[in-house]
Amino acid sequence: MSTVAVTRFYDSTIGKKAVMAVTGLILFGFLVLHMAGNLQVFLGKAVMNHYAETLHGTPEVLWPTRIVLLVSVLLHIWASIQLTSAKSAARPIGYVKPGNVQATKASKTMMLSGPVIGAFVVGHLLHLTTGTIHPNFVELHAYENVVNGFSNPIASGLYIIAMILVGLHLSHGIWSLFQSLGFSHPQYTPKIKKFAAVFSWLLIAGFISVPIAVLTGIVK
Repeated sequence: MSTVAVTRFYDSTIGKKAVMAVTGLILFGFLVLHMAGNLQVFLGKAVMNHYAETLHGTPEVLWPTRIVLLVSVLLHIWASIQLTSAKSAARPIGYVKPGNVQATKASKTMMLSGPVIGAFVVGHLLHLTTGTIHPNFVELHAYENVVNGFSNPIASGLYIIAMILVGLHLSHGIWSLFQSLGFSHPQYTPKIKKFAAVFSWLLIAGFISVPIAVLTGIVK
């Protein structure tokens, strides 16, 4: 496919929604894998630290993955901004049909939670990846970094709040992804919405379980 054809496709609303869907799927897949990695803290210090050592010991996998994730985040944000701008330009008065109220509220939640999640990601990376804002960070000692980091109630509280916003973002985003890919049907859409909500909150429960376990002394 030529560059001109790709540009024309992206310039269309369908093209931007396709970019949102694909990048959203990539980021969702990362969240699933990331949660699985985080839950290894319940298996003990040796397992968690070995996991961190394995990741850092394969830079040929780690860095391409990070680049793909970074590009996906940037494209996801840019496509979202352009779609929102296009909608505002097409309907400047903001008229809303009664049947679209739920969708509008969900969309507003997505737009509000997006920037907060972006700020959280930066803070989370500085906290537990680079250790820049972690008071007792030791490289490759993932278990100790997690326990020390989440022993601070403020850090844990902010993490939990941010993950709840991620859950709201995901629950709407997953079924929107199916719609963008053409899976929209009166019979199946309610089931897709239910699946998106249940799966999203199970995923978020996995993330939140870690700081809660640290604060309650289950993991120490």
